[in-house]
Amino acid sequence: MSHSHPLLSTWLAAERQPFSGWDFSYLDDKVINELPPWSYETMVRQHMSLAQSALDLGTAGGEKLLEFKDVFPPRLVATEGYIPNLELARQRLAPYGVKVRRSEAALAEILPFGDSEFDLVIDRHTGYNTRDVERVLRPGGVFLTQQVDGKSLLDLFEAFGDQPHWPYFNLAFALERVAETHLVVELAQEWTGKKIFNDVAGLVYYLKAIPWIVDDFSVETHLPYLLRQQERLEREGQLVFHEHLLVLQTRKPA
Repeated sequence: MSHSHPLLSTWLAAERQPFSGWDFSYLDDKVINELPPWSYETMVRQHMSLAQSALDLGTAGGEKLLEFKDVFPPRLVATEGYIPNLELARQRLAPYGVKVRRSEAALAEILPFGDSEFDLVIDRHTGYNTRDVERVLRPGGVFLTQQVDGKSLLDLFEAFGDQPHWPYFNLAFALERVAETHLVVELAQEWTGKKIFNDVAGLVYYLKAIPWIVDDFSVETHLPYLLRQQERLEREGQLVFHEHLLVLQTRKPA
């Protein structure tokens, strides 16, 4: 790499930082996330404390699910499709009696479970098949999901000359899928807020950890873009991008 920007070594060090599961603690002092008006965690906690059986779709490394360990129902199962996370989740969740099954996050995925197995299905930021979620829910059961809109962080994509991979996915799309089932919508809300980076090193780490934002991202291949963001940071004092989230709660008729 021929460029000798004074911050280059800092950016390369951020790129080499390990990332596993869904643990972004490295960014605690580098990123400010505005929060949506709802609390997915509070809603999960309320429903889980009443459930006898629950399923967590796309549990990543299981770290989010473990936040609810004090209200785990008698039967709790999780799925994960990414192999490194699958092993990590199994290690973390096994002491709590939680089985983790391999299952891809996809709109057409058939879940490896029988009909009417769960009182509660939760899903944080993982693709899902609405019809199949309905199938595995018991009558009266709840499906609760928080999702990232397909055009979330569009300004970040564009800053690196890229485009979103799932631009069609939004609340309207999710509700159209629900309309093809018998599920009843109890909550449907969307929100746009700021994701603020205090330095470019944090941005490097974030883009490396989430590879579907900028394809084949590395400090070396995307150095001109990083330099432009550094100039912007010096001009504006922080790097502001816009995140778009949605929350959806549906119930299977009793």
